[in-house]
Amino acid sequence: MSITETTIPQITLNGVSREFAAFSELDARARLLIVDDSAVVRRAFSRGLSAFYDCDEASDAQEAMDLLRETNYDLVITDIIMPGLSGVELLRKIVSEYPETAVLVVSGVDRPQRALDAIRLGAFDYLIKPCEPEVLQITVERALERSSLIRNAKKYKQDLEARNEELVRGKKQLERLQAQIIHSEKMASLGQLAAGIAHELNNPVGFVFGNLELLERAIADLMKLIEFYESLYLDDATARIAAELKDSICYDQTIEDLTSIITDCQDGTVRIRDIVQNLRTFSRLDEAEFKGTDIHEGIDSTIRLLSRYFSGGNIRLMREFGEVPTIEAYSAQLNQVWTNLLVNAAQAVGDKGGVVTIRTRREADSVIVEVSDSGDGIAPEIINRIFDPFFTTKPVGEGTGLGLTITFGIVERHGGKITVDSRPGEGSTFSVELPLNVRPADRATEA
Repeated sequence: MSITETTIPQITLNGVSREFAAFSELDARARLLIVDDSAVVRRAFSRGLSAFYDCDEASDAQEAMDLLRETNYDLVITDIIMPGLSGVELLRKIVSEYPETAVLVVSGVDRPQRALDAIRLGAFDYLIKPCEPEVLQITVERALERSSLIRNAKKYKQDLEARNEELVRGKKQLERLQAQIIHSEKMASLGQLAAGIAHELNNPVGFVFGNLELLERAIADLMKLIEFYESLYLDDATARIAAELKDSICYDQTIEDLTSIITDCQDGTVRIRDIVQNLRTFSRLDEAEFKGTDIHEGIDSTIRLLSRYFSGGNIRLMREFGEVPTIEAYSAQLNQVWTNLLVNAAQAVGDKGGVVTIRTRREADSVIVEVSDSGDGIAPEIINRIFDPFFTTKPVGEGTGLGLTITFGIVERHGGKITVDSRPGEGSTFSVELPLNVRPADRATEA
């Protein structure tokens, strides 16, 4: 009898057979292992259960363990008292090594404590020999149902964890898309700003530069006239008045200053013209399409625009350019990458001074650009978060936390990758790898 026998309804053997013949079709291939040192008991259990399940037999716990290593069993029916290892030891081993295999204990020991101990160790139920066939069949069916439910629960848990991982990936993708939208808006604003600056500065700088050339020629002509008048003979009274007038206007110094003033003005307008040209090169207002890009040209243009970071004398900028070919890329977006990395490197060095190094080289079918700084480095606990949107270590109001996110998105858009190597107290190196030719699928995606 079972320790839960009072809950089992009394039904005839034939009736039970008809019920289980239909109920056990789903588990027709379930495999059972019957472990008992009595061959009579093993054969009796096998005859009663073989109509619904595939049954194997073992005469002791060791034989049972050997069979378990070779075959996957859904349920083990074991006795308690057997030669060698006891049924309790077998139960422990099965629970430990084969957790998906259910165990049903059938023993002639009618002790409630022994039954409770078996249940606590992981047995599904504890039946007392001799047990009725219908009770055994019902218990086996329930054990298999419970085992199936546990397996399904594990499967559902795994599915749920997989769904959660997909949601996390979807969230990261959404954050990346949001950052890309922000980047697109910033690039559009930058294009409008650059167009406005180019339009507003080009015209006045053009006529100022042109007028300075005319002014230089006009002054040269006037100097010829003045030199002619200087060569004429003047009476003493007129010569004395002319000398007093020259002294009052600092004639000699003014003549010397005119040339330098015109030269300075011309140099200033040339610098303004170069700044406008660098801005156009940086933003590529006329080259927004995907096309061949000179990496070194873009880096040099970016450095000129960031001269305020490297012209103070406390930050030394080193260029170590290798031989790299032209690559297919969006020039304006790559210039945004160099800007973000160089600004971060300069800010990492800070007022204490140091070195910022930018290197380029070719490796196989890729171009490598590295930006290194001699700053304090990045703490290990945050290095995995530096590309996350809105994450920043800068004080409030000094950073949006989108610079490296935008950089990551641009590099990824070009089919490349960006990595960072940082050691606290020694500095950081950001490495950008860009393919020489973006795959056609990537071009199609951009289109």
